[in-house]
Amino acid sequence: MQLGCHISVAKGFYKASQRALELGAGSFQVFTKNPRGLRPKKVDYADAEKGVEFCRDRGITLVAHTPYITNLSTPKEDLHAVTVRSIKEDLHIAETYGAVGAVVHCGKHVGEGEEKGTRLMVETLNEILADYDGKTLLLLENTAGQGTELGLTIEKLVEIREATDHPEKIGFCFDTCHGFAAGAWDLDTFEDLIGTMEKTGYLDNLVAIHFNDSKAPFGSRKDRHEKIGQGEIGAEALTRFLRCERLEGIPVILETPVDKEDEYAEEIRYLHRLKEGATT
Repeated sequence: MQLGCHISVAKGFYKASQRALELGAGSFQVFTKNPRGLRPKKVDYADAEKGVEFCRDRGITLVAHTPYITNLSTPKEDLHAVTVRSIKEDLHIAETYGAVGAVVHCGKHVGEGEEKGTRLMVETLNEILADYDGKTLLLLENTAGQGTELGLTIEKLVEIREATDHPEKIGFCFDTCHGFAAGAWDLDTFEDLIGTMEKTGYLDNLVAIHFNDSKAPFGSRKDRHEKIGQGEIGAEALTRFLRCERLEGIPVILETPVDKEDEYAEEIRYLHRLKEGATT
């Protein structure tokens, strides 16, 4: 299992790659651009090439993340056009960095209703992927269910993927905090979750895991990340992911709240101890 964390790419992708190694990460995640905006980003291809080579030589896996403000289900034509353009660019950047996938948040129906929101999301995905032939997959991330978010359940995510024209270009990223907040899993239902993943075909297309504890309680539909073992999910439940043979080989990315990236080094070591059977 490739345990890692989110790393800033402010100093370039090559520096971020080096930082991953310094922190003891076997995988890491970067934003394709400013997470709070959709403005185009200029790619430093020479820097990207150095970073890709660095990761390849050391067996480090990259996951990319698109901006938070993306809404795949927007009914506004102008915002729809900007969204399509932005995510196409995100996929190009992610592929340039050698990422196995580019995570995108599911749509929000913004009062238009789940049925219409889902239809718009599928149409948007079709438009984004129609002429994309790269190796990097677009990864649909499960949501906590805040507001009008779509994509709370494994079944619904699989349904959305299968409804698109290009399901082979789409994978999944499972966020432990989001799933807990949405009521999809807890300590007692972990095996049920994995069973659902297997039965629906979700597991065959699971490319990355966002590994977070939760400040908010089970079923709260609030997206509030916490450090591992310090939240409502707890270390015992989260350790089930680390020791699950069916999840072996999938990059596990910490998105827990830290003041400095250095804190991730200790948290990654903690995950290794949990995986190996330590209790502290």
